[in-house]
Parts: sequence; structure tokens; C-alpha cells
Amino acid sequence: MPSSWAKQASTDKPVKESALRYIGALEQPNCFPSCLCVRIALEMSGQDIKYWVAFSLIPGIGRVKLAQLENHFGSLGNAWRAAPAELKQAGLDRASTQAITTWRPKISPEAEMEKLDRYGVKVLKHTDPGYPSRLREIYDYPPLLYVRGSLLPQDEWCLAVVGTRRATVYGRQVTEEIVTDLAQSKITIVSGLARGIDAIAHRAALAAGGRSIAVFACGLDIVYPGENAELARDIMEHGALISEYPLGTRPRAENFPRRNRIMSGLSLGVLVTEADETSGAMITAQLALEQNREVFAVPGSILSPASRGTNHLIQEGAKLVRDYTDILEELNLMTVARQMEMREVIAPSDTESLLLKHLSAEPVHIDEVCRHSGLPISTVSSTLAMMELKGLVKQSGPMSYVLAREMREEYRVRVD
Repeated sequence: MPSSWAKQASTDKPVKESALRYIGALEQPNCFPSCLCVRIALEMSGQDIKYWVAFSLIPGIGRVKLAQLENHFGSLGNAWRAAPAELKQAGLDRASTQAITTWRPKISPEAEMEKLDRYGVKVLKHTDPGYPSRLREIYDYPPLLYVRGSLLPQDEWCLAVVGTRRATVYGRQVTEEIVTDLAQSKITIVSGLARGIDAIAHRAALAAGGRSIAVFACGLDIVYPGENAELARDIMEHGALISEYPLGTRPRAENFPRRNRIMSGLSLGVLVTEADETSGAMITAQLALEQNREVFAVPGSILSPASRGTNHLIQEGAKLVRDYTDILEELNLMTVARQMEMREVIAPSDTESLLLKHLSAEPVHIDEVCRHSGLPISTVSSTLAMMELKGLVKQSGPMSYVLAREMREEYRVRVD
């Protein structure tokens, strides 16, 4: 274990310094695998990103106020140099203006970018092509994402797995079995690196040779709980650590519910394997519903407090999960590996784009597609067959098709 990863302690409270581990900057070539020692370029357009990072360090300046500043000044660089009176003209209230004028002299945008570079952290603005498209759909999307590791195109097929911090033998077993099968089916596992079900899910995904994404409720230079520092390193090698919080942000209690919206927002759905009714996993499930994501739950004993939450979710309409195939079938992901290969090998065509405009969540007969698109049935039939192989559409009945769930979401955002 590198010395730059601070000593762990046993406390479970976010405010305790001893529960944290600090992840050192990439200054020692032997600290991390060679692929992570390579300096990660900050791939942002122009110099304005350093001001986005700088503003993220100011308390009370979030997505809405950043949009106000950018709309009024044209760029956050101009806003950073604005006088207090100009900030008020942009529509900021007195408290926000005061916060900016108080914190601005203490922050060096250039120094913050150098620090991110040393730690191998990439910054993604919400308008950046590398920013997860599904996360951009949610109402309260984070304007910035800090990433340590790598987000790959295949990570769009991801599922959040959450649950209690006090997992039972049953909870551990079902989580390991279901996640192992999902990871072997090329599904990326998203969770929060917490004790219990979160850590079990991350480890099971990596042990199966899959990928995992851990969403932090603090800066990426801190691991909470500290006991999962080694796990965080492993996730960086085979996935990513992500956060909306700048370096140095400590894991305050109020950060965790907000972190949960990112976990569900990234994912096609949320699986709760074991949780009481007061568990934070229930918050994640509720956020998933609000974001129009699927919610899955593993049933448990009615006598076990650890299963009261999952049983309640099922009672309220969550998809009951007996094994991983229940999830893949619901999300039309039974052939993810083949879909990934087909999308890489066969580029999208203009005909596919045209047909997508005439398909929806409701079944549409192939004759109707032909009529609206003006294309011959031979062209429509062969194109739909190829689109089904790519996982873009799904046959819902004889000669009838619907958009696959992920395409419905993507197309809805594109149209809106």
C-alpha cells in the first residue's frame, strides 16, 4: 500500500478525520499501474474550464447560478473578473455576490488546474462530449464531473447496485451472484463505495473481470470509508471514480443524498439487493423513479429487517429479481456483448436515423413505418433487423417494433 494513502480507522461517521484516506498525487511512478501514471490531459474547450473549477469551490454557487453567470457574461472567465455591481446585474442575490467576492481572492484557477493535473483528474463540463449522456438528462445534473480513471463508451450499459451497510450473509450472497453474472454480461456496475452492499458489488464486478464506477460524496483525493482505499485503486484500474465535488471536499452528511442522484442518473436502472426501509438505498430508488429509471429489488424474508425495504419496493411496483436475467430482459440487454460489437463494426446510417423518427415506445407496424418514411419495405425490413441486432429497437409483436429503452431516452432528450 503506498504511503500516500493515509492510515484508516474504524469510525463510520463522515465527519471523523480518521475514517478517511487521502489519495496521493501521481508523483511516484510505482504508486499506480502504468496506464494511470500517464498524465491525463484536461480535455476541455478553451481556457474557460479553469473558471468553472474555481467557481465550484465557492459555497452556494451551483448549476443555476453558474448558468446565470455564463448567460449574462458570455463566459465564466468574464464572470470571474466581474465587479460586485456587475455580479448583481447578472441576477445574483446578495449572499451569492458576497460569497464570490469573499472567496475569489483566495482561489487561483491556474493552481487548481495544476493540482487536478497532478492527481490525474479529468474534468468534464456538462456540455462536453465525454460527459455521460444519460446523466445529462436528469433535472439536477452536476455541471461538472471530476473523473479519476476512465469512462468508456461501453459504460453506457450500466446498472446501479445499492443496499444496506450492514449486509447479512443472504445479502452478500445474492449481491455477489447477481453482480457477477451482470459483469460477465458486460454490464458496468455503479455504486457508492460504502461499506456493505456497495463494496460487495464493486468487488464482485471486478472479480468477474468487469468494470465498475464509484460515485464519491467528497473530493477524489479522499476515500471514505478509508478501509476501501485499496478497492478504490482497483476501480480506477478497471473503471472510474467520479464526483461532482472538487478536490479537498470532505464527506459531509448532506453530500450523500445528492451523490445518490448521480448514481441513479448514470444508470439504466437501480438494483436494491438488501435494505431496511430507512436505508439510504431507498433514497436512491426513489430518485431513480423520479428520473424515469427502472427499479429492481431482491425479495427477502419478511422476518428480516434487512429486507423490509426491498420487500416494500416490490410491493410498490419494483421489478422482482430472482437472478440477473430478470434485469437483462427488462432492460433489453440480453445480448449486450453482441450489441456493443455491432455498434462498433457497423456505423449508423441515414436510413436508421430516419426510421428512429417514426418509432416510439408504442408498437408501430412495419407497414406504417414504410408509409411515413417513404421507403420500400425491403429497405425498412433489413434496416430494422440490423437495428435490432444493435439493440436500438425491439420487436414487440408480428412485424411491429418499438424503440429500445435507452434509445427512447436519448431520442427524447435530442428532440426536447
